[in-house]
This record gives sequence, structure tokens and C-alpha cells, in this order.
Amino acid sequence: MSMDAALITYVEECRELLEQMEGDLLALERGLDTSDDSTTETEDDNEIAWCELINRIFRSAHTVKGSAGVFGLDHIVEFTHEVETLLDQLREEKITLTSSLIATLLECKDHCLDLIECLADGVEEESNPQRAERLVNELQTFSPPAEKDNQSFAVSESNNNESPAIERLGNNGSGHWHISLRFHAEALREGMDPMSFLRYLQKLGQIVSVVTVSNEMPDNFEKFDPEACYLGFEIGFVSHESKQTIEDVFEFIRDDSQVRIIPPFAELESYLSLISELDQEPRRLGEILVECGSLTPEELEQALAIQSSKPQHALGEILINRGNTAPQVVEAAIAKQAQSTAGRSQNEDRAASKDGGTLRVEADRVDELINLIGELVISGASTAIHSQDSNNDALTESVSTLNELIEEVRDASMRLRMVEIGATFNRFQRVVRDVANELGKQVTLSITGADTELDKTVVEKIGDPLMHLVRNALDHGIESPAEREAKGKPLNGQLKLNAYHDSGSIVIEIIDDGAGLDAERIRAKAIEKGLIDSTYELNKEDIYKLIFAPGFSTADAVTNLSGRGVGMDVVRNNIVELGGRIDIDSEQGKGTKLTLHLPLTLAIIDGFLVGVEESPFVIPLDSIRECVELQQDDAVEKNGRQYMNLRNEVLPFVRLRELFGMKTERPIRENVVVVHYGNQKAGIVVDRLHGELQTVIKPLGQLFSQLQGIGGSSIMGNGEVALILDIPTLMQLVKDKQPHHVIH
Repeated sequence: MSMDAALITYVEECRELLEQMEGDLLALERGLDTSDDSTTETEDDNEIAWCELINRIFRSAHTVKGSAGVFGLDHIVEFTHEVETLLDQLREEKITLTSSLIATLLECKDHCLDLIECLADGVEEESNPQRAERLVNELQTFSPPAEKDNQSFAVSESNNNESPAIERLGNNGSGHWHISLRFHAEALREGMDPMSFLRYLQKLGQIVSVVTVSNEMPDNFEKFDPEACYLGFEIGFVSHESKQTIEDVFEFIRDDSQVRIIPPFAELESYLSLISELDQEPRRLGEILVECGSLTPEELEQALAIQSSKPQHALGEILINRGNTAPQVVEAAIAKQAQSTAGRSQNEDRAASKDGGTLRVEADRVDELINLIGELVISGASTAIHSQDSNNDALTESVSTLNELIEEVRDASMRLRMVEIGATFNRFQRVVRDVANELGKQVTLSITGADTELDKTVVEKIGDPLMHLVRNALDHGIESPAEREAKGKPLNGQLKLNAYHDSGSIVIEIIDDGAGLDAERIRAKAIEKGLIDSTYELNKEDIYKLIFAPGFSTADAVTNLSGRGVGMDVVRNNIVELGGRIDIDSEQGKGTKLTLHLPLTLAIIDGFLVGVEESPFVIPLDSIRECVELQQDDAVEKNGRQYMNLRNEVLPFVRLRELFGMKTERPIRENVVVVHYGNQKAGIVVDRLHGELQTVIKPLGQLFSQLQGIGGSSIMGNGEVALILDIPTLMQLVKDKQPHHVIH
């Protein structure tokens, strides 16, 4: 089953809302854990923060429920209604917030997400009714079940397109809302059922009357389109919900259809009272109406859009004519505005309402754009070569300007794919909580560098390796409370996720204050499994790398989390496939730090072109410190390693021709490209320096997957293929290089 565009949007928004809901619930739980040590002032601040979190959690559940009702997803509506009811009682302080309540709400969030994922797979029914029933029963242990409203409504018909008088619907002082709906012609084709809106309104209150407006129906039967929607409704509605809540019911049609919501006259006094109680802070007319609840942000935006095309009409006049709010409310808001010390123009109001707008774009479209720009970069390089050969100065200058624009377009496009890693990090709040509870451990997760950006493709591929490393730190690294107490450590273990940029790469750190790695035990286990010979002498770094060997594990017993010897080798392979590496630093008894070095992007980079013999190579520009000429008097060789004197600094270096087994003689003049990675520096000796260029990274394919020191390839402007050097791997080869070592 394929979903229509509106349903796809609903699924995506629900995923975001439920992710936010989980984060807010975990924040509430952390607040519970620390509330006992708070001062009085901090307790007041915590209470305010808790109220905000609970309100936001309620809004998330309410939005998921409300939009589900529009699509007729009754099983989602019914389940989220139970969650919403309990959250409402929590907001009104009718029940107490406890850890067990949060645990149940977290499981309810999981169930909601399962329902949404089933919906994404085309399953529009309850996938696990037993689980839903169990969770509803658990919710009802915290709160009595809500009463069901089984009100019904009557439908009459009218061919009059004009909105019936409010008195006709009993709205003249009777406390009824008046809702005027005109569905757009494509509503049925887009999967919208007009009756579903009426059905869902019943869950928010009582529909007392409905007038069906069908004058859009064509007079000539031959012009009748059975897939077009010709209906409209004039509805009398009784509800205690806010105008925003009622407005949310029509969220998926309000852009194309006409939706007007007029509050009951009994509410006007409330709006007028709220306006009069506002402080004297300067506000625009629209801000006052939205703040008092008489107008929704969407209605304001629509009215401002009309005003932009009809500047001669005042905003208040437009709102009244559209039926968005009552004249008395507008007059009161204008009077309040006049009291402010500094008025602002309606044009400023319109501009402010549009600030911060976002546009949702499918990821595939962005990927397609990046691929096209990559081809544009290659074509631009080819054009630059031809322009230089033409000896036409005007053409060369034009091509140079064109390539500068291509570079700007490339950078702007790449920023579209850059996302903050914080969303990935925040997923582990729940993981740490659940795994720590399962293991009987107390662990606090702290996150820094959440605003660090990297390519979305890298983010998608790094999630699983990070998950395994975090679970491994919880299982093997951090000790149980009893063990920590015996060692004189705090009972609460600390796990930290950190991210930052370094030399054109992103660095991710997973740090724990646990038991650390036992080098001797790892070595003994490796000898037992035949991974190394007992006569091998290994330093600590080499011993730590053994944990990435397939089938290696020091666990004494197999658990649900670890002990089978699978996972760490897969983690390393996944990171290597991304063009990164993983380092380990550990001190027994104090903790372990795992450091992941990853490229910022997998698409286009700035590079520096060098040559060895007739072969071109590209070095990522961000990793280059400087380029110098190699003086033979400054170069020495010792124990198979080569060094040079760089301004009285010892710099190890490697010749690319030797590393890749090229048999030709060295040229008389050689150049050294000084590269750095982290806090290490090394030199790469090449024959020629060609200069900077934009490089489109192309994968080498499975045949070359074992080739060390190469991170990919690029097509040059002249059609040649240049290999892109993998600087982190080359740095390690320079460090570990033995005599006559070459890459085959």
C-alpha cells in the first residue's frame, strides 16, 4: 500500500514528536533523581521546568492523537487518548509524578512509535492489541478511566453557499462554537474523508447541528467529477477545548480548504478579560489576539498573506471579514495596542510572522542535487583546463569566476546535508537508562558538542556502531554499585558522549569512568584463541586493538548484551568503511576513552593535487599544514624509518613512491607535504605540487576494499583518475612503518 502525501507528512511529524516526547520524559526522570538535593530556590525553578516539560509532552500526545483522528486511525486515537487523559491529570496535579509512571509513559511512547512505523509499512490497524490493553490497564492504575462521550449529531442539508446566521445554529449567546468548512476540490483524491472531521470533533465535544453546503455541485451532470469534493459544512459545536485545539483538527487541510472558527459569545468575555490583563509590553495586533487565544498562529499568517496583496485593508478588518475573530475582540486588542509605549507597523508584524520558516525537503532530492553538483565540479575543472590551453585571457577569467560560483553553490548545497549530531546522541539517553536498569547499575549520561554538524549520510551510518560502543561501555566498562563502592568510587557511574571538529574531520568520544581495559587479560585471551603468538611483544595500544579481532571476547558469560565475541570487529569495519578510524585510551581502574575519527562528508571536499611519476594523488586540504622542499642534508633514516629536520623539529616522513612500490628513480627535487591528524604530524614526499582543487569523492569498489592508505578516487578535469589519500591511515603507516614495507 502506498501512502498519500498528507499521511507521509503525518508519519514524519509523529516520529519527531515522539522522539521529543521521549527526551522530555527522560528529562523529567533525571529531575526526579536530583530533586532531593535541591535548594528551595532550585525547587521552584524545577517546578517551573517540570510544568513546561509536562505541557510539551501533553502537546506531543495531543497532536499525534488529533492528526490520527483526521485520517480515521481510531486505534491510534483511542490509545493516545488514554495517554493524553493521564497527562492532563498530571498537568492539573491530580496525580503525582513518579519513576514508575514515567517508565509506563516511556513504554506508551514506544507503542505509539510502533503503531506509526506499522502505518508507514501500510498497516492501518492495531499491530499488538495485547500490549495496548496491558498499557491502558497500567495507565488506569495511576488514574481512574475517563468517561466516554457518546454524543451524536444531526445533519441537515442546504444549497446556500453563504454561512447561515449564527442565530440559526443557536450560537447567539448560547455558548456554541461556529465552524465553517469548505473543502478544496482535491480533498477526496488526497485521501481526506470529510466525515472523518465530524467524527473526530465528537471526541472533543458535542456537535449540536450541521448544515451541509453543496452549491459547488455542477448543474450539468456531465460535468460531475465523482472524485472531486463539492461539500462544505456549517457546524454548531459545544466544547471546552481551546481554539488552537479545535484548529489542530483541520491541520492537514487548512492550506487549501477554507476553515473558519468563530468562538461562542460566552467566550468573548474571557478574551476581552485576557486582553485587559496583558502587561504594557509593546505588542503587535496579531500578537495580542494570538496571546489571548482568540486567534491561532495559522489564521494570523493567512490574514497577513491577504494583507500583503491588499495593503489598503487593515489587519483587523481582514480578520473580522474572514470570521476569524469577533469585532469586539479586535477593538479591545487595538485599544490595548494603543496603550503600549512604542507601536509597530503592520508590515513589521507580517515580516516577523514569517521569520524562522522552514521547508521540508525529501533527502533523496538533496542527494540528487549533491550528485549533480559533483558532476558540475568535474565539468568545471575540465573547462578550466581547456581555457588555460586556449591562451584566451578573457575566457580564463570567465571560467575562474564560474568556478568560484560553483564552489559557493557546492558549499551551500553541502550545508543542506549537514545535520547536528545531537539528535543521534539524544537517542542514547533512553538506551543508557534501560540498559543500566537491566544491569542493575546507576549511570548518568552527559552530552557535549551536540551542535557539532556533519553529513547526514555519516550520521545515518554511525548510529549502529555508536549504539554498540555505548552498550559495551555499560556492560563491560562501568562497574556495579557494589564494586564501585568497594573501589571508593561514586555509586553513580559516568558515561560521556562528546563531539567536535578537528582538521576537516569530526571526532566523537565515548568516555566512561569504569574499570578500564586489562591489557594482560586481553593478551592472555588473544594467545588462548590463537590470535597472537605468546612470544610477541606488544605495546598497550596494539593489545587494545585486539578487542576488534573477530570472535574476541573476555566476557566470562554470555548475556543478552554481550559475550558472544561479535560486534567490535563489525564496529571497526563500519567505521573504516566510512573512511574513519577508532582509537582506544584506557587506564585500568579509572576508565576508557574510545575516539572515533570520521570524515565530515562523503561527497565533495577541497583537495590538494600532487604527483608521483605520472600518477596524480589528492590530499584533503584540511589536513595539510604546509609544503616544503626536501633537502637531502636534512633527511636521515634509522631502523627503516625516515626523518627530516623541519625547523629544528623531528618530522617522520614517507615517500609515496616507496609506499606504493614504484620502481623508478627519485627525481632530483622532491617536495614534502606536511600533514597533521589530531596532535600528530608527518610528511608525505611527492615529486610535484599541482595546487588546490575541488574533489568529488568516488568509491573504489569492493575489489580495492583492502587497499590501505587510499580513501577513494576522483575524476580529474582531463579525464584521469586520481587517488584520494587517507591521511589517518597513512599517519599510522608512517608511525608503524618497517623496512621495505609497501602497500600492494
